Formats: sequence, structure tokens, C-alpha cells
Amino acid sequence: MTTYILLLRGINVSGQKKIKMVDLKRTLEKLGLKNVQTYIQSGNVVFESDELSKSILIATIESLMLKTVDFEVPILLFYAEEFKLILENSPYLAIETLAANHSYFVLLITPPIDSLKQKLQSETFLNEEFSIASACIYLKCNVGYGKAKCNNNFFERKLKIQATTRNYKTMSKLVALSEVLN
Repeated sequence: MTTYILLLRGINVSGQKKIKMVDLKRTLEKLGLKNVQTYIQSGNVVFESDELSKSILIATIESLMLKTVDFEVPILLFYAEEFKLILENSPYLAIETLAANHSYFVLLITPPIDSLKQKLQSETFLNEEFSIASACIYLKCNVGYGKAKCNNNFFERKLKIQATTRNYKTMSKLVALSEVLN
């Protein structure tokens, strides 16, 4: 069995695109996924599957989600080890103990185009830092994410891609849940 971490983009935000986690869990179990666990209401799931192909799982899950909730739900799917590396590779976690409280992970559905990435990296913002990798933008917001200019919408607009953002606590919890399954 392979352990995966699934992130749904843009659900249960401001009362829009509502999906109950108990319903999501049942839907995923209907696909034959094992040990399905959800974490908070923003579409975070850890599960196991015999399927080794992420692309097959993504297509299957997206198709079933569309039939089940009647709206499109972009998803990101990671092998548990891959997700753990994204967390561990944050350049902001080693800087200071409190950095974790201000660290965010903008997880990208597709890698950014180099020219857009280079243009964005040349910009600077007061009280905000970011580092762009192929699967994630590591973000540090000293004033908190709610006040950040560099938020999910900002990065989607600048890089012309879809993304979903999680904080350090959520990332850590998903890694911990996945390690219990391994």
C-alpha cells in the first residue's frame, strides 16, 4: 500500500463549495481507498491505496468529486514522502523557532513557468518573504496570513497557475497522520 496526502482546493471557504468531511471520506472509501482520514474542514486527506499512479488517482478522484458534489474541485495529490520533503525543505523553519507560526506553504498544481517565476522573485514586500520551488512556494508572513499581500490569489495571478495554501500546523499534522499509516 502507498500512503498519499490529498488536498482539495477552494472548498468550505466563506460558505462556498461546501463539502462535509464525513461525506468526503465516504466518497473516497467508495473508490476503494483505505484508512481514509480527514483533517479540519479545508479538504485535507490522508489515505492508502494499491494504485501507484498519481495521475490515475487524480483523474478518478476528480471525476467522482464532480459527480458527487456537482462542481469542479481541483485537487493536489502527493506521495506521503514527497509531502514530508516539501515541509522539511522550507527555508523559514530553521531560521527561528517562532518562524513556524508564520510559515505557509502555497502548494502548486503545476510547476511555475520560469519567466514568470523569475519576474516574481525580483519583487519584495514589507514583512513578507517567499521562496519558489517547483511544487511549493514557501511563504513567511510576519504579520500573519490574513494581512499578507502575498496570498494564494496573489501567487495564482502572478504565476498563472492554480494553488492551495496550508499553514505549518496543517502540513505537520498531515505528515504525522501519514507516518502513522506507514
